[in-house]
Amino acid sequence: MNKTYDLLILGAGPAGITAAIYAARKKLSFIVITNDIGGQAAWSGDIENYVGYQFITGPELIAKFEEHMNSYGIEVKKPENIKKINKEGNLVRTTTDKAEYLSKTLIVATGKRPRLLNVPGESEFKNKGVTYCATCDGPIFKDKNVAIIGGGNSGLDAALQMITVSPKVYMIDAAPQLIGDPIMIEKVKAAKNIEILNNARVKRIYGEAFVKGLEIERDGKNSTIAIEGVFVEIGLMPNTDFAETIKKNDQKEIVVDCQNNTDVDGIFAAGDVTNVHEKQIIVACGEGAKASLSAFKYLATHNF
Repeated sequence: MNKTYDLLILGAGPAGITAAIYAARKKLSFIVITNDIGGQAAWSGDIENYVGYQFITGPELIAKFEEHMNSYGIEVKKPENIKKINKEGNLVRTTTDKAEYLSKTLIVATGKRPRLLNVPGESEFKNKGVTYCATCDGPIFKDKNVAIIGGGNSGLDAALQMITVSPKVYMIDAAPQLIGDPIMIEKVKAAKNIEILNNARVKRIYGEAFVKGLEIERDGKNSTIAIEGVFVEIGLMPNTDFAETIKKNDQKEIVVDCQNNTDVDGIFAAGDVTNVHEKQIIVACGEGAKASLSAFKYLATHNF
């Protein structure tokens, strides 16, 4: 570690990649540190709500993002796990499992990861019927029976989307009753094509090339449900374990203002890792652009 960068960008999902493109255009000295390219977006199946593409898959869209980023010759350190960030004087020290870096500014764009069911078949059928985003992937399951796992607001939101798409929706909830906004619960219960199974736990997901069904345990008895889609909606976890000194909300999301400032001077955050409303690819891209422009302004108005 013998170089101080203008900027470090942590994460290379839509927010991080967009921040990197803007930083390159501003001729900043920077690198991107990440575990992978694409984040959650790379897991998405068919995407029909990203401007400019009537239809594109998640991997295809991320490939285009990466191609755009690579056209600027941006240096990406991958894979590296971020362990800690600390503000030291007017610089930020970032420690990974491989090295330490000093920078004048920092953008945290490490995104979120879904809580997993951790049952047999889940990883095998990811993107083959198992998904973690109804907004992203719901339309793919038009005219197919599906199951939504989870009875909180995430599950309720997914149910409200899928009851207009699927002929039959099963809502599988481990709790004795649904929890979440009463209005959402009322709307879900009013739907004629939904079946709510409380006190139920998924034992395994099975299929052939794609998902064919679930095995569940309910009231001590095992049974199977024939479905073609599984929406795991038991919550997302922001990747903020390393950000101990930055203010977070009760969901452990980094709190930012409209200019992507955190409560630590010179540290910015963007995308799903923050408390910004709506976790969507296009929103994350916009937030990444804003964060990079804010970092550039910070560099222009501070002496180091």
